[in-house]
Amino acid sequence: MNKKRIYLYSVLIVIGLLIWQFSKPTKAHKQFSEKVKIALRDAGNKLLLSEKDSTSLILPVKEIGNSKYELSFQSQLTFEPTSLVSIVENSFQKAALPGQYRVEVIQCKDGEVGYSYQMTRSEETTIIPCNGRVLPKNCYTVQVRFTEIKTAYTNISTFLYGFIIMIFIVMELFFLRKKTVEILPENDETYAQLGSFQFYPDQNKLIKEATEISLSKKECELLKIFIANPNQIVTRDELTKKVWEDNGVIVGRSLDTYISKIRKKLKEDDAIKLTNVHGVGYKLEI
Repeated sequence: MNKKRIYLYSVLIVIGLLIWQFSKPTKAHKQFSEKVKIALRDAGNKLLLSEKDSTSLILPVKEIGNSKYELSFQSQLTFEPTSLVSIVENSFQKAALPGQYRVEVIQCKDGEVGYSYQMTRSEETTIIPCNGRVLPKNCYTVQVRFTEIKTAYTNISTFLYGFIIMIFIVMELFFLRKKTVEILPENDETYAQLGSFQFYPDQNKLIKEATEISLSKKECELLKIFIANPNQIVTRDELTKKVWEDNGVIVGRSLDTYISKIRKKLKEDDAIKLTNVHGVGYKLEI
């Protein structure tokens, strides 16, 4: 794994840590949650009193999901839905809670919904069924979900998740471009795909469609270096050292001559350019 990839993955890790940090409930959310729990306990107390039960305990109110809370009781109870609707609405208004929510009365035994209703901003979309029908005495929990609450930490988390996915895609596309030149086996021979050319370094040749282009040994050695470093500047010193000086040969202007020859042999493919970086070296642009 090269240094650039290590750097980019490190950025992803940092962003992941930011997501974890900002995904924690904010102070505003905690205050909202506390208000809901107080209001639900108040509603539970009034519901028991409406059934002349002043001794049964109300169990701790739980936050069971995003903007969703559960009220449960120590004992079985029975109630008429209209009283539940009125009591919950009154308790929420006193606590200055949002007036858009959905209430479900869940049977403890089987988890089925014994009764439910929905409060919205308008009477047309508010749904309160089965008024006047008393629920049989049973073990129930009351679950309330606020339908128009968008907490800040949820929005931040969504943004950060989207951002980290975008970074990952850009990173992979970047490294995918770096792999344009690949060494592939075909017919038991190794060649490098160079644009529309197939480069056979062991045979000193280029093949484009049905045309075979011969390369000298020096041209082949230079092209191997460029293919190993696509879209990167290769300095003159590096080229001369690897191709000539390491073999005990001192080169003058021979490098420019060979570059010119390679450039002519690649001119059939407009997607490939062997460019001169003045005063530095050359770059094989793919």
